[in-house]
Amino acid sequence: MSNKKVIVIGSGFAGISAASFLAKAGYDVTVLEKLDTPGGRARQLIRDGFTFDMGPSWYWMPDIFERYFEQFGKKTSDYYELIRLDPSYSIFFGKNNEMLVPANLDEFYAMFEKYEPGSSVRLRKFLKESAYKYDVGVKDFVFRPGNSVAEFIDPRVIKSVFNLHMFQSIAKYIRKYFKHPELIKLLEFPVLFLGATPQNTPALYSLMNYADITLGTWYPKGGMYSIVKGMVSLAEELGVKFEYNQEVTKLIMNGNNIQKVRTKSSEFVADIVVGGADYHHIEQHLLDAPFRMYSESYWDKRVLAPSSILYYIGVKGKLKNIQHHTLFFDAPFETHAKDIYENPKWPDMPLFYTSCASKTDPDCAPEGCENMVFLIPVAPGLKEDKLILDKYFKMITARFDALTGNDISSNIIFRQDYGYSNFVEDYNSLKGNAYGLANTIMQTAFLKPKMVSRKVGNLYYTGQLTTPGPGVPPSLISGEVVSREIFKRHHHN
Repeated sequence: MSNKKVIVIGSGFAGISAASFLAKAGYDVTVLEKLDTPGGRARQLIRDGFTFDMGPSWYWMPDIFERYFEQFGKKTSDYYELIRLDPSYSIFFGKNNEMLVPANLDEFYAMFEKYEPGSSVRLRKFLKESAYKYDVGVKDFVFRPGNSVAEFIDPRVIKSVFNLHMFQSIAKYIRKYFKHPELIKLLEFPVLFLGATPQNTPALYSLMNYADITLGTWYPKGGMYSIVKGMVSLAEELGVKFEYNQEVTKLIMNGNNIQKVRTKSSEFVADIVVGGADYHHIEQHLLDAPFRMYSESYWDKRVLAPSSILYYIGVKGKLKNIQHHTLFFDAPFETHAKDIYENPKWPDMPLFYTSCASKTDPDCAPEGCENMVFLIPVAPGLKEDKLILDKYFKMITARFDALTGNDISSNIIFRQDYGYSNFVEDYNSLKGNAYGLANTIMQTAFLKPKMVSRKVGNLYYTGQLTTPGPGVPPSLISGEVVSREIFKRHHHN
C-alpha cells in the first residue's frame, strides 16, 4: 500500500475515473473542484422544477461504462437504470422529411433499402468492418497512453492500422459504400462530436457507427448526472475525498517536482498531481514557464473541437413530433462545417440539435411541461454577446416550430443560455471549446499532447485534450490509462 498523496485537479469524468483507480491502488487521493458540484461539463442545472444535463446527453458505448464499474466489483445497475431509446433519435432534413432512426437492426437495414435499394448488403459489410474497428480501437488502441510511436510498432497493430483505414478519411470511406445524401449524413453525424469534418477524420472512427447502430442509444434514468453521482459515490467508498469550491491557482515547485497545490483558499501537499482540468490552462496558467512542455503557439495551432451555444429551455405544454434526441439538418451541412473549421465565423444557417429528456423521463420537468436543450456547434474562440445569443435563439426556434409544427416560442417559461464565455469561466476551456481536441488524422494517438509531463517529475494529464480524446467513454478510459502510467512510474518508490 502506498500512502502517497495524489491531488486530482477537476472532477469531470476523467478526473473521477483517475481518482478511483488510484484510490483502489492504495493512494491517498483528494479531488479539487473549482465549482460547487462534481461532473465538470456533465453538471446539472435545476431551476423552477426543470432538471437539465448541462453537457453530454448521449449515452453510447454502454460496454465501456459496464467495464468501468466492473473493475471495482460493481455494475452500472448498482447506480442507475438504463433505458434504450427507440427510435434512437430522429433527423429532420426539411419540412415533412424526417428520418426516424430505429433501434432494431432489421428495421435499420430495411430503412437503408428504402432510401437506396441494395444498400443493406453493403451496410452489413460496413458494420462488420466497424465492429472490427470497435473491437481493436476501443479494446486496444485507446488503452495505449500515446507516449511514443513505439507503442504502435507491433506487427498486429501495424496490420490493423491499415485494416482500420487510419489514413483514409471517413468521408471517402462512407462514400465508397453509399450514395444517398441522407444516408451519408446519418453515417457522418457521429464524427461531428469528435470535432472535425468527416474529410479530416480518420475512417477508424466508423467504429462510432457501430456504437450508434448496433450498440444503441441509451438514457440513464435521472439524466447523465446519474453517472456522475454513481462515480462519485463509488470514489468516496474507495476513500477519495472531494473538495468543492477549490479553484487551483498555482502549482508550487520544489526542484522539478510539484510540492503543493495552491487554491484560492488553501494549500494541499502533493506527491503526485493529475491534471483533469483543461490541459492548456494547467500548463500555461498554473505552471511557471520552464515547466511547460508546449508553447502558446503550439496550443494556438491545435485543431480544437467546436464550442457550442446551448439554450436550456423550460416549455409549458407537451411538444409533438420530436424525439428525446432530434437533429436538425435542414441547412447545408458543408456551409456550417466551413463556418466552424475552415473560415471560423458565426454561421449563417447553422445545423442544430435538441434534447428533450422529459420525453423519456417525466421527472425532469413539472407536470405537463418539457425540458429542452438546444445546441448549436460553433467555431471555438468566437466571443458571444446577448444580441448574438438572442439572434440564434430566434432563428432556431422558428425553424424548430416550422419543421415540427409546434409553437415553442410562445410557451417558454424558463430559459438560460450558455456559450463561449461560460466555457472559459467555468472550465478554463481553451478557446471555449466544448469537446476538447479534434480527432484529426494529425492529432490521433501519440500525436496528441502527452499524458506524462516531461518537465515535471510528478505531473500527469487526463481528459479530452490528451489521450484518447473527446467524449464520455474516452474520458473514463483516459482516467484509467493515466492511473496505470502513475502506478508504473511510482509504485516502487
